[in-house]
Amino acid sequence: MPDDPAEPRRSSTALTYALEEGIATIAIDDGKANVMSVSTLRALDAALDRAAADRAVVVLRGRPGMFSAGFDLAAFKRDPQETLEMLQAGAAMAERLLSFPHPVVAVCTGHAIAMGAFILLCADLRIGAWPEAKIQVNEVQIGLTVPDFAIEICRQRLSPAHFNLAVVTATPYTQHQAVAAGFLDEAILAEQLADLLKSRADHLRKLHRESFTATKLRLRGPALASLRDAIRRDVEGWAERFRKTA
Repeated sequence: MPDDPAEPRRSSTALTYALEEGIATIAIDDGKANVMSVSTLRALDAALDRAAADRAVVVLRGRPGMFSAGFDLAAFKRDPQETLEMLQAGAAMAERLLSFPHPVVAVCTGHAIAMGAFILLCADLRIGAWPEAKIQVNEVQIGLTVPDFAIEICRQRLSPAHFNLAVVTATPYTQHQAVAAGFLDEAILAEQLADLLKSRADHLRKLHRESFTATKLRLRGPALASLRDAIRRDVEGWAERFRKTA
């Protein structure tokens, strides 16, 4: 019997995919911090493959209270090769989301930290639906240097007044502050999400898809070029660093 397209599929990384009326909902819920581990990034990449084949509007969301806490920091203590693969996969995911041919809606269902915040910055529409959420580029707070690719992601979406604050000083933002900074487009209460999301997704679903894709790539062409150059520099630096620690 063929799969019901509306029936959620769950992966080993607690990622589900559900397709309904041209809208693909990709939900991440590991019951914890929704970290962007290698396995989660692979599962997300596969889900985007399926959404592309379905020509669907993508709705990417976490669980109540947590969108994503970013990369799996435990990987840094386990295996240099795993860490390198995770960082490369995260950078590639940012590029893919920023250039994805169909509309991508990110629903910030809770805290979005580091890579979680970068994913928000790559979506076409970002809706905050958890007023208690903290959104933060926290690398310098925890002793890490912000990667070049992440700086370019922030540069192309954050307002000039907040670009420096967010990246250099690790300033945390509330949901409403995140709208002014550029992390989010809208901020609502959780109980308002279902109606608003349906309205926004229906609008995006009715756009002329080829015109949408061409305009998106034209608008983001300079940012994508800078991002790809930044990823190249990051990969070279990571490879050198993790060869020394292997």
